[in-house]
Amino acid sequence: MLSRTPDPGLNVALVIPLQGPLGLIGPASELCAQLAAEEINDAGGILGREIRLITVDGGADPSVAAREVGDLVSAGQVDAVIGAHTSAVRRAIVPRIADRVPYVYTSLYEGGERNPSVFMTGETPRLQLLPGMRLLAQERHVRRWYIVGDDYVWPRRTAAMARGYARANGGRIVGESYVPLGTTDFGAVVDQLERSTMDGVLVLLVGQDAVHFHRAFAQRRLHHTAVRLTPLMDENMLLATGAESTIGLFAAAGYFDSLATPEQLDFAGRYARRFGPDAPMAGNLGQSCYEGVRLLDALIAQARSPQVRDITAVADTVSYEGARGRLHLRNHHTAQRIYLAEAEAMEFSVVAELPPCG
Repeated sequence: MLSRTPDPGLNVALVIPLQGPLGLIGPASELCAQLAAEEINDAGGILGREIRLITVDGGADPSVAAREVGDLVSAGQVDAVIGAHTSAVRRAIVPRIADRVPYVYTSLYEGGERNPSVFMTGETPRLQLLPGMRLLAQERHVRRWYIVGDDYVWPRRTAAMARGYARANGGRIVGESYVPLGTTDFGAVVDQLERSTMDGVLVLLVGQDAVHFHRAFAQRRLHHTAVRLTPLMDENMLLATGAESTIGLFAAAGYFDSLATPEQLDFAGRYARRFGPDAPMAGNLGQSCYEGVRLLDALIAQARSPQVRDITAVADTVSYEGARGRLHLRNHHTAQRIYLAEAEAMEFSVVAELPPCG
């Protein structure tokens, strides 16, 4: 009997939202991951192994998404996981795959993940909101913040930190409202905003939920009297919201399609050449999937192995090149430059690079 030749591929579960509030970032996320995989494969793959992406719907119920990922890992069908999805999905996935395969999580999140098999490329509130709220307090005199968020772990944990950030900047939180994921009617929330004394809104909503809120906010003309600050608003969400509904909207993030850095311009050119002018805008969340594949490549190459134990031993020596420049991994997290941008019609205009806050 002839022996079977081992499969030389490196199979990676790409967990991205294909439905639900974050579904509008799914197409860009898939294309960005595909671009990175193609580039790495064209250069010889990871340790000579071709990357193969297996898409999993991270927009499904967290338990459903986690079960699918866990089953793939248990069956030996994937060697690693890359995810851009909510923290609720991440918290469901981690216990199912912990210490068995490396898991690169690319979304901005609330911070605090300590599992040694998880590697984070996304922004955290200390990097985004603390300096963003500080700058708006200084430049726009925003002191009274109202928090509007989806009702799950990322908004709740972030809001708890934002209360301290507001005090540190001489302000306070004057109200908070939380809605279920998938909310489309924000009338009652806007009623509360109108009755409050807020002069700024901290928006902790994801995807289409944020789109519906920003439209409702503008319909009441509140965008003429208060600014909005969010850590989660990419260009695809901006386009869905519409120009009239984004006046006075600020976003703090590590990447915008409008950034004019050499690394961003190079990435944007390669993305456009590969997928054409009609492709969805990469945006922060989509581009994060490109970086996720690049980080996985760097981790495995440095460890000379895809095993979690080997990767963890060298993780703090790893760096990689992405659209945000060269990033270094420290304590399983990257620290990147953060920018504050203001919405101008259908694009973001970067107004400042935010200083790091200790």
